[in-house]
Amino acid sequence: MKPQAEPIHIKCNKDDIAKYVLMPGDPLRAKYIAENFLENAKLVTSVRNMFGYTGTYKGEKVTIMGSGMGMPSMSIYAFELFYYFNVERIIRIGTCGVVTPDIKVPELILAEDVYTLSNFAYNYDSYDKNIEYPSKELNNKVIEAAKESNKKLHIGTMLTCDAFGPYINMDNVLNRIPKDIHPIAEEMEAFALVHVANTFNREATAIATAVDSKFSDEVLSIEDRQTSLNDMITLALDAIIK
Repeated sequence: MKPQAEPIHIKCNKDDIAKYVLMPGDPLRAKYIAENFLENAKLVTSVRNMFGYTGTYKGEKVTIMGSGMGMPSMSIYAFELFYYFNVERIIRIGTCGVVTPDIKVPELILAEDVYTLSNFAYNYDSYDKNIEYPSKELNNKVIEAAKESNKKLHIGTMLTCDAFGPYINMDNVLNRIPKDIHPIAEEMEAFALVHVANTFNREATAIATAVDSKFSDEVLSIEDRQTSLNDMITLALDAIIK
């Protein structure tokens, strides 16, 4: 079925959206990023209070667009950005739980690949595999930017779940995963973004800040949480304009 002529969930002129987009889940985080990291930021879409802002970062036009929570929400906004606005690159920036003792809160994680037990991709376009691969070129830009800014970056498999990790028995999920898959972090959106991007032959990846761990009771203070998120934001901005 061919989509309708105009997007349903993003309402703005085509040139209001940049070719490079960062996608936090929270629309208020999109507002925070626009106000604190972009120059001349302008609110360009606010349908359903899912805010999208466009401005410049180091002279390059960049859009910050909320995705909402979960794969269905992410897929809607990613689809519209790629299909209607011809976006070239998207980096998801969000939070995650870690499922290995090797990563500490609040370290940064880059998705080398993304695994899910969900049927999302089969419902989307009959894709019958459970693993997707972000853009290698875009990942290399993230790795390069991390080295340039001396930011520690873990690289590995992200697990995208249909349920919020802290509210479920994560061991039940992990025990269903094939033994040759070794996730280091779990979240709720990356697989959908990468799958949709790959169907359009566009670039996408996901960077996440570890905010909880099944191996630790550590809880970030508000100040530490903000600092770690700022590190992720600047890393993603520096990478996406390379």
